[in-house]
Amino acid sequence: MSEKPTIVEFFEDCVEKFEKNVFLKEKTGGVWTETSYAKARNDARRIGAGLMSIGVQKGDKVTMFSEGRNLWILCELGIFYAGGVNVPISFKIEEEDDLAFKINHSESRFVIVSRAQLSKIRAVKERIPAVEKIIVLDADMPLEEDEMPVSYLFALGDMYIGKHPGSLENRAYSIEPDDYATISYTSGTTSDPKGVLLTHGNYTVDTVSTRNSVFFDPTDTMLIILPLDHCFAHVAGMYLVMSRGASLATVPFGKSSREMLRNIPATIREVRPHIMLVVPALLKNFKKGIDTSLKDKSKLARGFISYAVSFAEYYNKDLYNRGGLAKIWMLPFLWLHDRLVFRKLRQKAFGGRMKYFIGGAAMFDTDMQKFYAAMGIPVYQGYGLSEATPVVSTNNARQNILGTCGHVLDCMEVKVCNEAGETLPVGEVGELVVRGDNVMAGYWKNPSATEKVIDKDGWLHTGDMGRQWPGDPGVISVLGRFKSLLIGEDGEKYSPETIEETLVAKSPYIEQALMVNNQRPYTIALVCPDKKALAEYVKGRFPKLDPSGYEAKIKMLEKLEEEVNMFRSGRSGEGLFPQKWLPAAVCVLPEGFTEQNGMLNATAKIVRGKVEKAYADKMEYAYTTEGKNIVNSKNLNSL
Repeated sequence: MSEKPTIVEFFEDCVEKFEKNVFLKEKTGGVWTETSYAKARNDARRIGAGLMSIGVQKGDKVTMFSEGRNLWILCELGIFYAGGVNVPISFKIEEEDDLAFKINHSESRFVIVSRAQLSKIRAVKERIPAVEKIIVLDADMPLEEDEMPVSYLFALGDMYIGKHPGSLENRAYSIEPDDYATISYTSGTTSDPKGVLLTHGNYTVDTVSTRNSVFFDPTDTMLIILPLDHCFAHVAGMYLVMSRGASLATVPFGKSSREMLRNIPATIREVRPHIMLVVPALLKNFKKGIDTSLKDKSKLARGFISYAVSFAEYYNKDLYNRGGLAKIWMLPFLWLHDRLVFRKLRQKAFGGRMKYFIGGAAMFDTDMQKFYAAMGIPVYQGYGLSEATPVVSTNNARQNILGTCGHVLDCMEVKVCNEAGETLPVGEVGELVVRGDNVMAGYWKNPSATEKVIDKDGWLHTGDMGRQWPGDPGVISVLGRFKSLLIGEDGEKYSPETIEETLVAKSPYIEQALMVNNQRPYTIALVCPDKKALAEYVKGRFPKLDPSGYEAKIKMLEKLEEEVNMFRSGRSGEGLFPQKWLPAAVCVLPEGFTEQNGMLNATAKIVRGKVEKAYADKMEYAYTTEGKNIVNSKNLNSL
């Protein structure tokens, strides 16, 4: 295999090494099934041949629109065998205009869709005239004239292979490493969708470099909860697993996204994964589940667990500098605490086999990371962006430094620049700029946008603010987005993201938060509350109040204000952030930020522009005397 293979060559090489290993695990009809590497290759080839038989030519675009499942992975591989380009679209998309735009803009001739998403495709059929055939992954439903079940595609593939021996292989091996593999549409944190062009070589180079940093065994199972359409799930999930000969499991979707969310705890118990990909919101939800399970324990038991966590955190310090000769006396107690406390927690919460989490999309709260490290399941924080396929750096078992995104991959160069593009010394804050074979080929049909982010020397300007770690220039920290910087009334710029993420991580009553200030007298916090947690708070503290009543809502707002003010002088979080950056007013929002309402992108990042536009009136009201008081009519109505 070459140093920069195509995905087909990469997959074929993995199958040759691990053909009898289990590649895919999926629950169908209430039973978990297993697919070997050899069978996965055979099925992918049949799909590829079927696509060729219905007219897919080399370079043709095929839209993939489905929740995560075995057929998602097999169909993508099939597209590659046929020489096609996958256009993966998030199953969470709801806006018809957005869906039609991506299919049309990508010039997709074919669509592969699941039963759950088919109604969305049918709703835009008249607006996607270039689409010739729609392949449906589920056969238990009536299909329209231009639709066909995937079972028929398999049958066509079998016939094509019989009639045209060698044609599939000729097509598959005619692909070059610089040929396009996917067009991944991302809005980043703006509202303008751009198609990120990622090549076969982008993916395989990034995967091999990631494999050199992240270690696990062929007998391990990774559980994928994140959507498969994003390149994070591709590289850190599908292809990384493939490269190790390990197994990949997906969460049963059921009939809706809500049912999929409900299926996650049961899936974790049944699969008992060794590794999971996580974003901050997911890790926080796991922590909530653990905390809830401890509520039934006695006060003495909860106290001992809290002591065990604190003891382990003291030993671990910032992880990279854990232990030492001065703390060797702690080892027997750590072993005892693990036997009595953490092993049981790991078993109940994650099935007992979890080794670590791979974290991406945003920076994780360090306190959260310390908790999981104490529990025996470290979080390996990484950094990346779609335009870099996406992994740029990651922590790992050999070096895990809290507050950083780990060591830059061996396929990349990194530097930090000021606004004039000048390289800054190690330790200074500026824009992270990277270069390597995993940097995208550009934005599809958008050369002007490409030129704005990739300079003539091939450096990708990430738009992310960060610095190189003084202890090792190859280690980087990410401090926020330059586009997210707030400008105070005095003209000083500051990044709100760390404050927002810390607030969400530390408060059980706040699900999401966004800070806003555009040279105004003070900063506003837009807060999406956990209404259930607030109701429980009222029940516990004010049992005589009706949780749905006016007085109870006032108590809820006062509690939210207390949480938002946790970083002020005299409070628990004093000293974490400069006082002048902290919000002085709170807008309580009626609903959370989701992909469905367009306020989250595929990696759970808030689309700041859309949020600010949607709540412009609320924000303006917060600059009035009445609106600055958290107990106001608009906030009460939001509860």
